[in-house]
Amino acid sequence: MSPLALPGPLVDVHWLAEHLDHPDLLVLDAGVGDHRGEPLPISGARVFDLDGALSDHADPRPHTMPNAAQFTAEVRALGVNDRSTVVVYDGAGVYSSARALWMFRAMGFDRVAVLNGGLPAWAAAGLPRAAVTSVPVAVGDFTAAPRPGLFVDSATVLAALADDSSAVLDARTRERFAGTAPEPRAGLRGGHMPGAFNLPFGELQSAGHMLPPTELRARIHELTGERERLLFSCGSGVTACILTLGAELAGYRDLAVYDGSWSEWGLPSELPVVTGS
Repeated sequence: MSPLALPGPLVDVHWLAEHLDHPDLLVLDAGVGDHRGEPLPISGARVFDLDGALSDHADPRPHTMPNAAQFTAEVRALGVNDRSTVVVYDGAGVYSSARALWMFRAMGFDRVAVLNGGLPAWAAAGLPRAAVTSVPVAVGDFTAAPRPGLFVDSATVLAALADDSSAVLDARTRERFAGTAPEPRAGLRGGHMPGAFNLPFGELQSAGHMLPPTELRARIHELTGERERLLFSCGSGVTACILTLGAELAGYRDLAVYDGSWSEWGLPSELPVVTGS
């Protein structure tokens, strides 16, 4: 029997409700901070802890991608198998769930989708929720097959900024991009990478849902023109993944996330920073 197939990288609450009891389906709450689905998550959901075990805490930057061994161990502990189909969500609509999807992709796993509208859409539809419990989980057999290049470093971003066939898009607010608003993390310079484009992640959404693919394509194309190689940055590598999701829905395929994002680039260093819009 074939594993449960997804309609794409984004599913709605009706699709999830229809398949919630499928034996291959796992639902993961990938919320961070106040955007976690507790105390009443989607029925049966398990916690994909981006603030905890699913970040590399040996790295001083926040929310850094863990290595393959750590990722494998943590998602196996959640019960993820090689034949699983995974739906990730958060409590904000579409926020950190997009980061969880990109992490799975970077580890070679494609049967994963984001719940459009997240927990707010699920709750608004009156669909099943349940109190958090500590039910034992059977350890999965997930096997990572890392894909180099889905997460990139500052040297790759520097090269892309100088490459006319590539574009770097920054998901932070316009004020942070321009350097007119302070950075929320102490010690970071204000401003942006020279040559980067500003596309605040909220401009790809409406009421916590991703815009339709044609609108996503139009918004990205307006900035990047015919460039098909797109790299994404933000404050700590989380909301950059919303842009990645939007670009994938829009039909772009050559995509990468700068894992260090402004938490690294904004530190005092020789990495270039400019201010203004």
